[in-house]
Amino acid sequence: MAFGLIIIGDEILSGRRIDKHFPKVLELLSQRGLQLAWAEYVGDDPARITATLKRTLASDDVVFCTGGIGATPDDHTRQCAAAALGVPLVLHPEAKAKIQERISDTAREAGVTPNFDAPDNLHRLKMGEFPQGAAIIPNPYNKIPGFSLSNTSGTGAHHFAPGFPVMAWPMFEWVLETQYADQFHRHAWAERSMLVFEAMESTLTPLMEAIEAKYPLVKVFSLPHVGDEKIRRHIDLGVKGDPEQVGPAFEMMQEGLRQLHAEFEIAA
Repeated sequence: MAFGLIIIGDEILSGRRIDKHFPKVLELLSQRGLQLAWAEYVGDDPARITATLKRTLASDDVVFCTGGIGATPDDHTRQCAAAALGVPLVLHPEAKAKIQERISDTAREAGVTPNFDAPDNLHRLKMGEFPQGAAIIPNPYNKIPGFSLSNTSGTGAHHFAPGFPVMAWPMFEWVLETQYADQFHRHAWAERSMLVFEAMESTLTPLMEAIEAKYPLVKVFSLPHVGDEKIRRHIDLGVKGDPEQVGPAFEMMQEGLRQLHAEFEIAA
């Protein structure tokens, strides 16, 4: 099962806000023995959002989406998800109840009687209009829910939450715990790495290829660093994957570096 992430919003692409969702989703997944397979950033362009969702909804992936599910003119995600599926937006009854709960809470805090027919409160109900067939995701912060959709492939799903981290993160965690607990820690995973100083990747490539050929359940990674005032030029070189193969593959890597007379330091 592959997990993906779509982050929607002009404010991220313009730099007005710094994205915090990517590292948090990585954390939520890794805590459960899961990995993020891909991520995409999309601006507030309806045609682009629709095209992106139409493509990803046709996949078998589990996709988390943040941003654009409000009811202001720059929020397009709900409408685009419906367009991608070719279904109408409908007011979800559970979402309506939760939004009206929120309206009542706000009125009570202000010491007034809630008027559900007031224009602003009727407009708030638009936040509960989801693509037909959606299920809601509870929002512990302010009760206004997100929503989930099944993929058109018949496998996988998309889970939509607001762009606010204080809302999105517990909502995504709820999705993981309630819908994907059977996937937690199903595959053992290990990673070992070292810093190889003043080396060229072209010199190390034959060794990397030999390791992957001998140990097919591991991947070799090579991350060059040009160096700075704190550390010399180096390559972050390592192996990751099946724990039973990571150990001997890492030993093979060290021995190969010794034969190349390369200077290296094993990472903590």
